[in-house]
Amino acid sequence: MVLAGAGSGKTRVITYRLAYLIGQKQVAPHQILALTFTNKAANEMRQRIDELLHPGSSRGLWIGTFHSIFARLLRNYIHLIGYDGNFSIYDSDDSKSLIRQVMKELHIPVESVPVNTVQGIISRAKNNFILPAQFHAGASDYNGQKAAGIYEVYARRLRENNALDFDDLLIKPLELFQEQPAVLEQLQDYFRYIMIDEYQDTNRAQYLVAKSLAAVHRNIFVVGDDAQSIYSWRGADITNILNFQDDYPDVSAFKLVENYRSTQTILQAANGIIKRNSRQIEKELVSHQSTGEPLTLLESFNEKREAEKVGENIQSLKLVKGYDYRDFAVFYRTNAQSRVLEDIFRIQRIPYRIFGSVSFYKRKEIKDAVAYLRFIRNDQDTESLLRIINFPPRKIGEVSIGKLRDYAASQGISVYEAILKAEEAGFPARLKNALQGFSVVIEQLKHIAVDGSVYDVLSSLYESTGITSLLKDENTPESMARHENLQELLSMARDFSDHNPEANSLDEFLNGISLATDYNEVQESDNYVSLMTVHAAKGLEFPVVFITGLEERLFPLNYYETDELEEERRLFYVAVTRAQQKVFLSWSKSRYNYGQPQTCLRSMFIDEIDSSILVTEGGGEHEPGSGRSAGREGFSNSRPAVPDFVSGRRERENRPKEASGLQSGMRVHHAMFGPGIVLAVQGSGEGQKARIKFRNAGEKTLMVQYANLTVV
Repeated sequence: MVLAGAGSGKTRVITYRLAYLIGQKQVAPHQILALTFTNKAANEMRQRIDELLHPGSSRGLWIGTFHSIFARLLRNYIHLIGYDGNFSIYDSDDSKSLIRQVMKELHIPVESVPVNTVQGIISRAKNNFILPAQFHAGASDYNGQKAAGIYEVYARRLRENNALDFDDLLIKPLELFQEQPAVLEQLQDYFRYIMIDEYQDTNRAQYLVAKSLAAVHRNIFVVGDDAQSIYSWRGADITNILNFQDDYPDVSAFKLVENYRSTQTILQAANGIIKRNSRQIEKELVSHQSTGEPLTLLESFNEKREAEKVGENIQSLKLVKGYDYRDFAVFYRTNAQSRVLEDIFRIQRIPYRIFGSVSFYKRKEIKDAVAYLRFIRNDQDTESLLRIINFPPRKIGEVSIGKLRDYAASQGISVYEAILKAEEAGFPARLKNALQGFSVVIEQLKHIAVDGSVYDVLSSLYESTGITSLLKDENTPESMARHENLQELLSMARDFSDHNPEANSLDEFLNGISLATDYNEVQESDNYVSLMTVHAAKGLEFPVVFITGLEERLFPLNYYETDELEEERRLFYVAVTRAQQKVFLSWSKSRYNYGQPQTCLRSMFIDEIDSSILVTEGGGEHEPGSGRSAGREGFSNSRPAVPDFVSGRRERENRPKEASGLQSGMRVHHAMFGPGIVLAVQGSGEGQKARIKFRNAGEKTLMVQYANLTVV
């Protein structure tokens, strides 16, 4: 096991070992199985081996992603478990389509359990090698029970179609090994050398396949870094690397701790951060570079000023120290945070590019919501109409839209006028009801737009269509990111309304969005600032890094459980170790959240950095604990400090007492979710939970000791 710290050259280790086995030890390439997580990594390794030895040296080498290698194996052996070798591989869209068919067959409406939710549940089950019967026995909540029945039929339909979905490529080899032990024995003999890159990112199914194949020769070589395990939300299991020595007690473990990327100061900060985690394999990175500059802490009164300070520091460093724009990266915890940075960078004329996503105003859900706003100002806008008529889904298909267009053309009226005349147009009852439901929403929004603010219009849109609730109910990483983006648009509308109180400001709001949408984010040259989430930054490096939004409930985003907090801390560690020369840490004292201005608390992670290497933007030494609640500094790993929190105009005027003795019916306030009413209280002491209906965030069950609730 090679524990390769950030910037220590782990890819080089794998490549040179492959070349050594082939060139020096005369191992036949076909006896080596090398598993990676990206095709790019596999191709680079193969190319480098040919350069180190001679062209064609890597021919016959089994190197590729888990999915591609397993698909290749299954083509040869899957007939032994009842499939034809010419099986189809279903992508995500194919999978969703089949799930919809199964739900229709089982009379389960998609309104009750979103298709994406079902797909996510089934995918997680497969990645943990939980088959339908086993999953059915363990399903407890409503979504799980519904998904269990769907999973069973879905698996049967895949087999009938001689098809595998993407996750099947991982679990079918395990089924093959269980049903055909002779095949497993043959492959164990064939693959004498097994190598796995990014081992900390493997899920249970990948772990089980690798362990099965290595069981005889036990020549397994894994490379990874437990400190960079940040993908539990997509199935990665950090225990695979933490428990490697339990699986192989005679393991030889090597730690690569010399970092070739960052200054010693940056690594001192990173080491101080990660040592707070209890679940880790201890190591301390040392730098191959100079001592370097201290980290700089930026403190702002709101997120707009935070973005301005980031831009100002970029321009200053570019002017004073000769950096190019390409030398800077700005990281944030959630995709929605890019919006303010993008707006300010356009004003400051800083070229930028979004990595791992698209520009805020080009994201589908934002374009859909903006299309509603455009349409209520101009109901002749057929393009906007066609975009929103099925957002959210109203079962108005292409045939129905064709009927609408034909009727509008025959009457010489707009398509929306045809919708308003659905009663006299003679449309089928189902279509007529759907169109009337749509027109009621539009007319209601038009009425609000006459005297109401942009915030009022957008809030009503979310409420009347239920688009944010649908995304929350879907409860997948993708849907929650889209939900956050829509909430960021609402926050933008609230900010705009607060500063533009005059009526009929919707046109000005839309004009600003149009100008932002037309901005060419990717410049003709490659000289631009990189904007991305920390997850997207893994594996990259930049001379100067800004880590923004370092506030409680944002970064760390989740810390009700110890495992969640430790993964958030690993994510922060990854962010810091992307920097080569300089790190800026940034937070703001207030931030719009769910359309409401809220007071923010500085992230606990800032105080986990040695104050001797952290200075304020004016150059002064950072004082630990400032910006956090007094008397709460001694937080521990398992119980993060949650300081008193006050938010909202009334709360600032009359600071409420800390929540205690919660009872059903009490009005409370939460730092992220805002005002709410307690519906029920369960348990007592450290295990007490409260079920609360929040005005903007819906119903949630929270651990009281961590929730930091205040009674209003």
